[in-house]
Amino acid sequence: MAKKKAVEAADPETSAEKKIELKKPKNPVLGILAGERVITESSDDAREFFNQSRFGTLNESGKVELSLLEALYLLERERLKIKSESGKPLSLELYVKKARKVEPNFWIRYVVFRDMRNRGYIIKTALKFGADFRVYDRGVKPGEDHAKWIVFPVHEASVFTWHEFSAKNRVAHSTKKRLLLAIVDDENDVTYYQVNWTRP
Repeated sequence: MAKKKAVEAADPETSAEKKIELKKPKNPVLGILAGERVITESSDDAREFFNQSRFGTLNESGKVELSLLEALYLLERERLKIKSESGKPLSLELYVKKARKVEPNFWIRYVVFRDMRNRGYIIKTALKFGADFRVYDRGVKPGEDHAKWIVFPVHEASVFTWHEFSAKNRVAHSTKKRLLLAIVDDENDVTYYQVNWTRP
């Protein structure tokens, strides 16, 4: 089994022209935190999140349903304002606190999500594949082609067995995707290792 640095090797500065950029709306889009999702208002700016950069899913009423991770990414960039279902505005800190109650590993997953997005990749959940995320190559949107990688975010202090490691590799192999382990350190820096099968 060979390990190598993968996505990290791509210099985000030199590939800036390939990044998927969001137009900053005049006013942030309004979203409502509803359990495990954030649902936006029905507006052109909200739909632009999906149409241009494939954030969330577009529902029948013209609203965009964002994952908790996607919503935090947009909240940090001041493109989204989030309120509770009772109408109370949520600060970034309060939103993260609520999200952590829903997803115990939320912050580690978010650090990897944010890093991938900042590098110009579209990243989506991959629960049906038995992984945290699926990642599309630059310039590829979901529906146009298959994801290139499945990603497992872990903190550098985490411990897992060879059996668990092997299981992750089998998931990638069975879905015909490459396996990336995203290791998050205490400074929230991410190092990626691509794991490949080899035949001696």
